[in-house]
Amino acid sequence: MRAFTALVLSAALAIPAFAQETESEVPTLEIVAASDVDLFQYAWTHRPIFVFADSPFDPRFEEQISLLMDDAEELIIRDVVVITDTDPANMSALRKDLRPRGFGLVLMGKDGQVKLRKPSPWDVREITHAIDKWPIRLKEIRDEQGKS
Repeated sequence: MRAFTALVLSAALAIPAFAQETESEVPTLEIVAASDVDLFQYAWTHRPIFVFADSPFDPRFEEQISLLMDDAEELIIRDVVVITDTDPANMSALRKDLRPRGFGLVLMGKDGQVKLRKPSPWDVREITHAIDKWPIRLKEIRDEQGKS
């Protein structure tokens, strides 16, 4: 009886520890400021989505970030990293290269090429549908299906 009680007690104590471990391992959508980014660090590993605005208080910027966060899991599956730039006076290297005018949403592939530009916010469904048509993503989908 003591062995059984010890087994039950140790199992009960292990469950909260396991739950804490798995919760901390849940991936989150990475959102970084353009000034902190070296784009080469994402080459062939992530799909950058750039969100530009002239102010962090731009309603379109706030709406876009909210839309991205509402369905972040779908973006994480597609290896998306969100890069924001709301300071046109700072003129980051990304702002110089991509030349947004006011608000801008720019989707880039893992190959570092600009795939899509939008002058207004897009929801995650529209973004993921666009990404899922790109050749590298199509290959990833085929590879995933072959593993199952």
